[in-house]
Amino acid sequence: MDGYLHLSEGVSYEGSWVGKAPDCEIAGEIVFFTGMTGYQEVLTDPSYKGQIIVFTYPLIGNYGINKEDAESKKPQPAAVIVYESERNCFHYEAEMSMSQYLQKWDIPVLSHVDTRSVVKKIREHGSMPAVLSTHENFEGGFTLQSDLKVPQVSTPKTVVYGEGKTHIVLFDFGYKKSILDSLLERDCKVTVVPYDSTFDYIQSLCPDGILLSNGPGDPKDLKRNLPQIKKVIEQFPTLGICLGHQLAALALGADTKKMLFGHRGANQPVCDHVSGKVFMSSQNHSYVVDEQTLTKAGLSARFINSNDNSVEGLSHQTLPLVTVQFHPEAHPGPADSEFIFAEFINLVETTKRRVVNYA
Repeated sequence: MDGYLHLSEGVSYEGSWVGKAPDCEIAGEIVFFTGMTGYQEVLTDPSYKGQIIVFTYPLIGNYGINKEDAESKKPQPAAVIVYESERNCFHYEAEMSMSQYLQKWDIPVLSHVDTRSVVKKIREHGSMPAVLSTHENFEGGFTLQSDLKVPQVSTPKTVVYGEGKTHIVLFDFGYKKSILDSLLERDCKVTVVPYDSTFDYIQSLCPDGILLSNGPGDPKDLKRNLPQIKKVIEQFPTLGICLGHQLAALALGADTKKMLFGHRGANQPVCDHVSGKVFMSSQNHSYVVDEQTLTKAGLSARFINSNDNSVEGLSHQTLPLVTVQFHPEAHPGPADSEFIFAEFINLVETTKRRVVNYA
């Protein structure tokens, strides 16, 4: 046992490093993921930027890492905690093991940790600062850096994909590749733009619709961008996913709040108030839209989490807007909610662009 996980709540756990130990202490907010599979998609999801991920399934890494399942160009977490890490790959598409992949990017992995106990602490006390160290006793502070995560994962320049008939501008707050793929599969031309793109710039691109992507961090960290997002929503048919859903709510006047430990996993049940159906969803978020603030923003809760009744998606009284807190691209997770993309494209095709005077 040569590695240690220290929680700000005051508890420490012993473990063993997979590969070399880190050269310095690693700090981050500790969260957990409950899926049995999909670790590659989780590791490369920009929404996990800078966090310490605890995988609750006891054995992680069986099928290795391949070229197809990455959601971004590199793994995003600060560190990974597992009970057991499989160092051999058992899949024909695997190119390397999970531990080799993370070592390539200098992301430490601590194994043989009592992950069940760690998750119980997180569920009791909430997501909290944590530190990975080679020292049994930790006397430092647990204050996390207040740096903005979105600029670290957003594209620095505009990039165009596809040549489809429907032109969608995708605001990159840390989008997953599967979201882009889902649009391309539906005959879209997709222009990916930086997170801080202005309304005037978006207007100059002449899109048919807008997608506000997922991404890391507190949505209120981007409050400077809200006026521009509001203008975009008011003129173009818009789909918001995860962080994009929260930003749309804030831009229109609703509020958000932090959850105790958030929703992270591939088995979150959601009820659609339009169809009355319940479906399973893949989720990854720490913040939620406050349902008590929706009315003043002209919003209503279309989707509700069946476990805790939290808001899972919104519609607007007059604007062509649909937002979801879950991931309709479903990587990793069930494909039940893929209909959201078809619904969005239909909304785009049947809605004429609004002309709004901001003079």
